[in-house]
Order: sequence, then C-alpha cells, then structure tokens
Amino acid sequence: MAAILSLPGGTRDASELVEALLVAAQAREDTAPELAARWRNLANSIGDSLDALPPPRQDT
Repeated sequence: MAAILSLPGGTRDASELVEALLVAAQAREDTAPELAARWRNLANSIGDSLDALPPPRQDT
C-alpha cells in the first residue's frame, strides 16, 4: 500500500521522522521488542523511499 506524506519541511522533515523512529525503537527494544521492530521497519521503509527520490534540481 502506498501513502502520500505531505510535510512542510519536505525531505528534511521526513529524514527527522526516520531518525525519531529509530531512536524510539532503540528506547523500546527491551520493553516492547515487537513495537521496536515495527518502528524500525517503518523507518527503513521511509528511508528507502527517500533514497529512491530523484536528486533535487539546481535551477539557474
């Protein structure tokens, strides 16, 4: 399933979300390993999608 994520800060905001999910997953690793794995999977999916975007154009 695909989703559209609209963020005011664009890819920078999405990168921060990825980092926050990874930090949260690490914090929950001992108390909720299933949740931590889900958050890690979400972070990886978002990161892979960001990596697949074309590089920004430099308009002159």
